[in-house]
Amino acid sequence: MNPALLLRALTAGLVAAVLAISPATAQTTLDKVSFGTNWVAEAEHGGFFQALADGTYKNYGLDVTIVPGGPNDNNRISLIAGKIDFYMTANTLQSFDAVANNVPVVAVAAIFQKDPQVFLTHPESKIAKLQDLKPLTLFVSKEGVASYFQWLKSEYGFSEERVKPYTFNSQPFLANRQSAMQGYVTSEPFAVEKAAGFKPGIILLADNGFNAYSTLIETRRELIDKKPDLVQRFVDASVIGWYNYLYGDNAPANTMIKKLNPEMTDELLAYSVATMKEYGIVDSGDALRDGIGAISDARVASFFDKMVRAGVVRRDIDFRNAYTLRFTNKGVGLDLRPKN
Repeated sequence: MNPALLLRALTAGLVAAVLAISPATAQTTLDKVSFGTNWVAEAEHGGFFQALADGTYKNYGLDVTIVPGGPNDNNRISLIAGKIDFYMTANTLQSFDAVANNVPVVAVAAIFQKDPQVFLTHPESKIAKLQDLKPLTLFVSKEGVASYFQWLKSEYGFSEERVKPYTFNSQPFLANRQSAMQGYVTSEPFAVEKAAGFKPGIILLADNGFNAYSTLIETRRELIDKKPDLVQRFVDASVIGWYNYLYGDNAPANTMIKKLNPEMTDELLAYSVATMKEYGIVDSGDALRDGIGAISDARVASFFDKMVRAGVVRRDIDFRNAYTLRFTNKGVGLDLRPKN
């Protein structure tokens, strides 16, 4: 072949190859990102693991490392110290606490539209509404007494005289049929049914006015100021991961979760996912319009007022510094929700 024609052919082939490369593939260097959860791997973290396992984070130009939490790990301290980039904070109260203590972290998305906190009851007690719990012995953790139970006192007139310590052991509840036990809707009802052979009654606090957000993505103000594009990509990819975990093939995430936490069985994982969907833990409220991760100014203000009345937070803090709407409410992933 004529050398000139050979050069032209090689050049044309190179151009065609370059044009065929996707934007994600063209990005030779992925941004390294670390994300700490607040507990050991479980279905309640599933969307994040899904985004990692199915390549969504990579498609958004991110090389993500998920750092599981646990009883002896404090990933929030690691976030504040700059050792990790993002953290999965438990609920809006922790965001308020950051403002009160001048901790420079901000919530950038709220994955759970409903806090999964519940009270479990014995079926024979026929508890139908929250107020019906008042005469019962209530097993509540120390953290619960300091937070949501103060709201129960101020909004519904509950008394701490009925409270006994909850030590994350269901046996005292099972032994006392005139009692109720705190738990997460995604796990404790399953454990009680397995241990005792009955389905407990469930009272979800979120459906009775406790309108905290839960499982929020939190990061440092410094990262928002210096790398807003990275924050946006992490939020968007995590949201996509959650849609795929709830409505798509979540086997990749569950495989990763079970590897990190062998106590997670296929049955429990399936139960947790089904329960999150049934109760609208992730995909309900504003998320139906604005996408998973949605945050509303009005709702945060409403919850803040409730917590002030309950004496849980101080009136003088500027709660608006606890979060930002800059990275959410964009409708990302809405096309992934099943039409029916």
